[in-house]
Amino acid sequence: MMSKVLAIIPARSGSKSVKNKNIREINGKPMIAYSIEHAKASKLIDRVIVSTDSEVYAKIAREYGAETPFIRPAEYALDTSLDLEVFEHALSFLEEKEGYIPDLVVQLRPTYPIRKVQDIDNMITRMLGDKTIDSMRCIAPAKEIAYKMWHKLKDGSLSPIMKEIKECYNMPRQQLPDVFYQNACIDVIRTDVITKNHSMSGDKIVGYEMEENFDIDTEEEFRKAEEYLKITSGNKTFVFDIDGVVAKLQKNLDYALSEPNEPMIEIMNQLYDYGNKIVLFTARGYVTGKDWSEITKEQMKRWGVQYHELKFGKPNADYYVDDKMLSMESLYQMFVK
Repeated sequence: MMSKVLAIIPARSGSKSVKNKNIREINGKPMIAYSIEHAKASKLIDRVIVSTDSEVYAKIAREYGAETPFIRPAEYALDTSLDLEVFEHALSFLEEKEGYIPDLVVQLRPTYPIRKVQDIDNMITRMLGDKTIDSMRCIAPAKEIAYKMWHKLKDGSLSPIMKEIKECYNMPRQQLPDVFYQNACIDVIRTDVITKNHSMSGDKIVGYEMEENFDIDTEEEFRKAEEYLKITSGNKTFVFDIDGVVAKLQKNLDYALSEPNEPMIEIMNQLYDYGNKIVLFTARGYVTGKDWSEITKEQMKRWGVQYHELKFGKPNADYYVDDKMLSMESLYQMFVK
């Protein structure tokens, strides 16, 4: 008998940080649409439900293929409402009205328009294969180290959060254990952990490590996620300078000695694979009149650079001003983990 796997997407109306963020358009679609599409693309999820307190949200959810068998009661749609309350309500409704009891429940928060469907299926597969696991949560390496964090007491004195290692706050961070935080992208829980144990996690919680984190809670995070979606959807044209971008700078203009900027080349090749057009534009030889075309082509081939066009003759300037400019640092932040 095949296991029943239900995806629940909780989408409360209203938001204080980004107004109506769950249905706000991001790269041409309401944000909630992406989580619905992720669930429907899963090979193991066989039912997708959106729990919302809004008829407007429910209509949008149905347009993108989710079920909305109920409108969430107002008492479960408050700023202080717990995930447990929302999921207990949904599962109770489905059992009472339909006799439907899934084996696993997958929580996909709508504030994650960017996630890998394979991660969802990997987590479900692990849960199906190990009955001792109560739940799985996505985790990511913590940038701030908990071993160097403190509670501030009323009298102003400090008490360390972590006490398992003596004076860990005085140790070099390289000597401290790795610390992870839950990024809330994907949760997989056994149904009876929710309905019988009244918990969203249970006792045995297994972490699924991810590198990306695209949770949206601010306008800046919204902007970055939209930029990423535009880039990875393809059909864009990217123009890259060679020296200082694709290649490390050569001060004496002897480009035959140039060395590849491997992190940027890896990013460019990802952009190429996404279906974008890659144009290389260089001022090599503009000052000296020397033809660097053959050497440049040979370097691009040897370095494994994938591109569509190579153009020479860009003006030799100290600064370039472009209203569509995407900085190297922005690309590094998006793609280098």
